[in-house]
Amino acid sequence: MSERIRVLMVCLGNICRSPTAEAVFRARVEAAGLAGLIELDSAGTSDWHVGEPPHPPSIEAAARRGYDLRPLRARQVKREDFDTFHHVLAMDRQNLADLRRLCPPGREERLRLFLSHGTQGREEVPDPYGLHEAVYTEVLDLVEDASDGLLRHLLDLHGLVRHGT
Repeated sequence: MSERIRVLMVCLGNICRSPTAEAVFRARVEAAGLAGLIELDSAGTSDWHVGEPPHPPSIEAAARRGYDLRPLRARQVKREDFDTFHHVLAMDRQNLADLRRLCPPGREERLRLFLSHGTQGREEVPDPYGLHEAVYTEVLDLVEDASDGLLRHLLDLHGLVRHGT
């Protein structure tokens, strides 16, 4: 494969769900020895938090499981993302609908719900912003499961071979 596979995780503000998904999936990619082949980023459909770090409860919940969200900074989805990223994965149906409105013609096949790769029978990652710690834990459970499925999907779709554990 000559081109890197580019994956974009998207939620509303890019401070809870999508940076969590980016960090968790990055860990899966690195553990599989595929960091040189798969490029990741996250973004929000809104501009509310551009330039801000992830929400502190998201950072704390992720750190308890060994993921570091601290270096990440929120950004807004831009039109070029639909050309740059091969897989644009929304955390919920509303963000998927917003992405469809922004998406240029001919790129719609790149859009999908992130949890379509999960095994929990859920479609949406709940927005934990301002909610109890248990919701942040639920987000991590869903994201870890879907990250495993996404990695399997990319391995199959692109004929990749794991090099790590």
